[in-house]
Amino acid sequence: MKTRGNIVFLGMMGSGKTTIGKLVSKRLKLDFIDVDDFIVKKFGMEITKIFSSKGEKFFRKIEEKITLDILKKENIITSLGGGAFLNKKIRDEVLDKHESFWLNLNQKELLKRLKNSKKRPLINNSSTTELISLIRKRSTIYSKARYKIDCDSLTKYEIVRKILNIYENIKTDS
Repeated sequence: MKTRGNIVFLGMMGSGKTTIGKLVSKRLKLDFIDVDDFIVKKFGMEITKIFSSKGEKFFRKIEEKITLDILKKENIITSLGGGAFLNKKIRDEVLDKHESFWLNLNQKELLKRLKNSKKRPLINNSSTTELISLIRKRSTIYSKARYKIDCDSLTKYEIVRKILNIYENIKTDS
């Protein structure tokens, strides 16, 4: 099996996609792009501000365009926004042409990480029940990723090592 396209990280907000993406890109000496950070820089406002001033529909539309443009680049590591993989066009592109890694964490850990976050518009003022429902719904979609990395009780370096081992095995199988 030959590697396809770029490495793409997906998962719930707070799962560590940006942290792991930066570490993997450093190890592989490839550029790293966090789609949410890219959007923030392009629009000069935080995502919560984009949501509140222009709405989620507007955000999802620009997220789709920007993500699909980024995925056309070569030799990069990409971290998708938490909701991006729910978009069928983005999901199809990632699954058809790239190596996708779902950074999976258990509900308890995700809830702990998300509990006091103010920069995530979809969960501001959400109850624990609503968050659990969101995690379950999204996990069904995330499970379509090519590789699932269970991150529970692993350090960020152990997660990176796991990903690099998978990546190296893909390359050597070609």
